[in-house]
Amino acid sequence: MHVELFEQLEFKENPLYERVIDDLLDKGYSIVDDFFPIDVVNGLRNDLLEKYEEDHFKKAAIGNFINEVVKTEIRGDFILWMDETKINDSQNKFFEHINDLAAYLNKTCFLGILRKEFHYALYPEGKFYKRHLDTFQNDDRRKLSVVCYLNEDDWKPEDGGELVLYLNDAGKEVAKTVYPLPGRAVIFESQVLEHEVKPAKRERLSITGWLKTR
Repeated sequence: MHVELFEQLEFKENPLYERVIDDLLDKGYSIVDDFFPIDVVNGLRNDLLEKYEEDHFKKAAIGNFINEVVKTEIRGDFILWMDETKINDSQNKFFEHINDLAAYLNKTCFLGILRKEFHYALYPEGKFYKRHLDTFQNDDRRKLSVVCYLNEDDWKPEDGGELVLYLNDAGKEVAKTVYPLPGRAVIFESQVLEHEVKPAKRERLSITGWLKTR
């Protein structure tokens, strides 16, 4: 059988990923509730908190590895980078899903995603991340930003910690507010959408990362 024909027969459309693609093309972002099953969310939350208690996290900085600097007036979260070569069962389930999404995007949209980087993030009560863009002057490889929320299932809007995306609607800026509900994922264009994290009134937990091109 011809290789191209065989690949076409093997490919199965994924309705969830197709919705993400449609959203990105239409709005530049996609919000997906229950992107991860609750058991995966619970496992990742427990893993994050355990590593935080063991003091593996560090104060987050701004800038990339070449010129990063800690500025608490800009961001106040603590992070722990995830190493895909040294992962437990919960992290493995996370990366299986992310790798599947990246492969689908490459196959259907030819994005050329070759690398990814993700970290756990914990915002203590009252901390925030000021408005910014997920790209650097000396490194523009980040194509898509991905945020996955690991908060408890009793998270309420009054708990704060919302993500705000700044959109351009016919030349007018519009702020889109996204609450960090457990299992929810937000995917958006790294080099296009400025965004910020509002102060949280309780510990705010997530995984944040980027799908990167060459």
